[in-house]
Amino acid sequence: MSHTENCLFEPKYQVVTDAQRWAWYMKQSAAYDIYHTLHYHKLDNRGEPILFVYEEEGMFIALPLLKRGIDGADFCDLTSSYGYAGPVSNRKFDQLSDSFMNNFKCSFAGFMRHNRAVSVFCRLNPFLHQSCLMEKMGGLRSNGRTVYIDLTQSLEAQRAGYVKRLQRQIRQLRKREYQIKDADSQEEIQLFTQMYQQNMRRLQAGNSYFYNEAYFSSLLTNSEFNCKLILVYEGEEMICGAVVVWMGGVIRNHLSATSESHVQFSPSKLLTDEISIIGRTLGMKFFHLGGGVGGKEDTLFDFKRSFSDLLMADQIWCYIGDEPGYNQLVAQKNIEEDKGYFPLYRNV
Repeated sequence: MSHTENCLFEPKYQVVTDAQRWAWYMKQSAAYDIYHTLHYHKLDNRGEPILFVYEEEGMFIALPLLKRGIDGADFCDLTSSYGYAGPVSNRKFDQLSDSFMNNFKCSFAGFMRHNRAVSVFCRLNPFLHQSCLMEKMGGLRSNGRTVYIDLTQSLEAQRAGYVKRLQRQIRQLRKREYQIKDADSQEEIQLFTQMYQQNMRRLQAGNSYFYNEAYFSSLLTNSEFNCKLILVYEGEEMICGAVVVWMGGVIRNHLSATSESHVQFSPSKLLTDEISIIGRTLGMKFFHLGGGVGGKEDTLFDFKRSFSDLLMADQIWCYIGDEPGYNQLVAQKNIEEDKGYFPLYRNV
């Protein structure tokens, strides 16, 4: 796709890195999520956090990104931090005019060209309905489906929607002498981190999933969004836990882990049920469970699907701004087969 397609001129844009200015745009947005905040992007050490902003006659579209250098090349590329990000605006996306969205597209194309940015990868937020904007940019792809629970229904109706086996398992788990509590000490954060990393090793997860204690501490003490660590104990032993985040009517289990000694008992099922209750107490409308690894309908997806039959499309934005540059990087890496990874030159 050409940068200049349908672009008669290049509208001006700004790149925001200042914390106060970034926060101002978020607070002016019709809706945003934790994944759009500067604090969340600063936790990701893969690149420089920037907020691209196009503004016109009191309306704006803002897109949080990480700007990453590319080893051995005079290019960069762009991505967003782990989670559900994409653009935000002070208008609902379906209320934006075609001309305004086209001007955003042209200004972003100019930004990519001036920064020698080859590509952008971004996972969209299914609750913000961003696709009507992003489909105009090109590069919008399906990434499977994600699961959510409607917390506006009664708790009885919610639980009646669980698969029968899950209903029985949760009843049995609630009969065990487990204690569920919020973490209230650094020692608990440390123990959870150890349990989480052991969990990742057991699952043979990629390096990008191995978060350390400093990451969890920074999440839990931030001032930009709501976050807490919920733990399950059997006696004095921590057996399960989850970092829970909530904003804009949606609660999520951001990252969780189960002790190897208790995997067979699946206390995470009890914890998931408990998070739905916490979400109700906090006035949330939805509990977003997410999907499978890499958008696949795998065992993780099946686990989440056992709690609800409510599904949302998961979409990613895979945009190539400089096709010759992109192809050059792929050739330099001697990559001959495209297995769907984006950007392909980073699949090494």
